[in-house]
Amino acid sequence: MTDAKASQFGVTPQSVDFNEWYNEVVVKADLADYSPVRGSMVVKPYGSAIWERIQRWLDDRFKETGHESLLFPTLIPMNFLQKEAQHVEGFAPELFTVTKIGTEALEEPYVLRPTSETIIGHMWSQWLNSYRDLPFLHYQWGAVFRAELRTKLFLRTAEFYWHEGHTAHATQEEAMAETMQQLDLYHEFCRDVLALPVIRGPKSASERFAGAVETFSIEGMMRDGKALQSGTSHYLGQNFAKAFDVKFQGSDQKEHFVHTTSWAISSRIIGALIMTHGDDKGLQLPPNIAPIQVVVVPVVRKDNAETMYQEADKLAAELRTNGFRVKVDKREGVSNGFKYNDWELKGVPVRIELGPRDLEAGVVVVKNRNADAKETVARMDVVAYMGLRLDEIQQALYDRALSFLQENTVTVDSYEEFKTAIEAGKWVRAFHCGDAESEAQIKEDTKATVRNIPLDGELFGEREEGVCVHTGKPSAYGKRAIFGRQY
Repeated sequence: MTDAKASQFGVTPQSVDFNEWYNEVVVKADLADYSPVRGSMVVKPYGSAIWERIQRWLDDRFKETGHESLLFPTLIPMNFLQKEAQHVEGFAPELFTVTKIGTEALEEPYVLRPTSETIIGHMWSQWLNSYRDLPFLHYQWGAVFRAELRTKLFLRTAEFYWHEGHTAHATQEEAMAETMQQLDLYHEFCRDVLALPVIRGPKSASERFAGAVETFSIEGMMRDGKALQSGTSHYLGQNFAKAFDVKFQGSDQKEHFVHTTSWAISSRIIGALIMTHGDDKGLQLPPNIAPIQVVVVPVVRKDNAETMYQEADKLAAELRTNGFRVKVDKREGVSNGFKYNDWELKGVPVRIELGPRDLEAGVVVVKNRNADAKETVARMDVVAYMGLRLDEIQQALYDRALSFLQENTVTVDSYEEFKTAIEAGKWVRAFHCGDAESEAQIKEDTKATVRNIPLDGELFGEREEGVCVHTGKPSAYGKRAIFGRQY
């Protein structure tokens, strides 16, 4: 590989074509590639390393809150989905159906799971007897399948990866507490790990999960102004319990149906990372999620390669001992400039350049991914410096994204203002009557939907009364809803 190939690092500027910028970054940064299976993707090692870090953080927190993992089959009997009317209606257009095994037709077709509420409900009905068995706090990691007409790596693929949490409780109050606990956990994860500012709140009735009584989401703004639903937590009431006869004997010696929840974050959150923090050079990964926080690039000649590699390994070992994730770039046959561009494209938070003159002077040259200038740091101070610098980068990326969200969210009181703002790529805060026909008309007119209604105390969650921006009827929510176009 030579400098002639350095052009591969160039990506279409966001301002020219955001969609093309995204597609190029995903492939050129070695996150994922297109699969020969229509609509599916191959996640490459660098993308998989990010997903593994996401899994590790979340899995630890699930276990800390008393949840147990299990594994359910990918195939679900079709009749299971048909037992919950709203559920099957909501997912029918997206189902992959298996009708044969080998050459023999099945009496009862299976579907590749789009989600697992139905089969889990069936099994719970076999396991549950008494109120003493509750709560059931379960989750699983795996793949799900939903037919997508328009696919996009990480964001919308026919097969994607997630965890799905499923819990059963004796009372509505316990189930709602679980629903909100998981929503808050997702908010914490996005804020503290991914540096993603998100807005928590319930969906409108039209935007709820199929079969849910209440759906809560976290919504993030991408750099093109579109919304990305980054996680959901659903209170399912007793809908699935009644469909699958999930009952228990209470302390009153009477039978009761359980109250259930489900919640999930999927691999589309990697798309959120890319589109929230990326720039015209490629990825910018927050240090708390980056598989490689620091890359050390030794500046070598033929006569000093062994010495410089040894010094780079020594520096990397010191950093690793202090808890940093480090890689030494020892690739041969490519220039330093090629390596610098490569790591900028991949979004590694900090690059350390170590040359022979630096070694003699007892210093290293440091370049932060979110800054243009380089710094010279005393070799003996690198470990202390790195801890402070990575924390600063994490906070700076969050602050940048939060400022962008605030600056691109506008408050309107007329439908003309609404349409103008949406067309300009903004999020809109507006009163709405909650009428499904009105929402459908707004979507037809503007391609915008209610993202959610921010919770009290949340960003943009101020309580106020007003009339619907579309119908003139009183607001249904006692506050303004957030509207925007979505991925």
